[in-house]
Amino acid sequence: MKIILREMTEKDIDDVLEIEKASFSTPWSRESFQKEIVENVLAVYIVAEVDNKVTGYGGLWKILDEGHITNVAVKKEFRGKGIGDALVMGIVDYCDRTGIPDITLEVRESNLVARNLYRKHGFRDAGKRPGYYSDNNEDAIIMWRKKSLR
Repeated sequence: MKIILREMTEKDIDDVLEIEKASFSTPWSRESFQKEIVENVLAVYIVAEVDNKVTGYGGLWKILDEGHITNVAVKKEFRGKGIGDALVMGIVDYCDRTGIPDITLEVRESNLVARNLYRKHGFRDAGKRPGYYSDNNEDAIIMWRKKSLR
């Protein structure tokens, strides 16, 4: 299976919304994605394609010399096939190429699959945000990938 990563465009929003709604209990809206890819100059979004079909996406905010991963999601039937891994690697590679040394994110404490994926790419637990997720008051684990620690 060949995974192609490319920049997200407005044409991808319908596919991304489908993945978003199936992946998250409080999904982002069409308007949110529209603003992110059209108006937010600090945002970078990529999609993963397999056989010319969007199978996943990931987003990053560039804040000074740090990157903040906003979301990474993969279509359910494509999970476990390396797409999430490719997306995280794509975001990490983008940061390395553009001089962003440190990357952070929040992830549900219960999402062990995602936490292990991020650990594989050098992210480490750095703290907790109690009650961060409004749908069930679950804590978020703050993870960092710092150049100084690599």
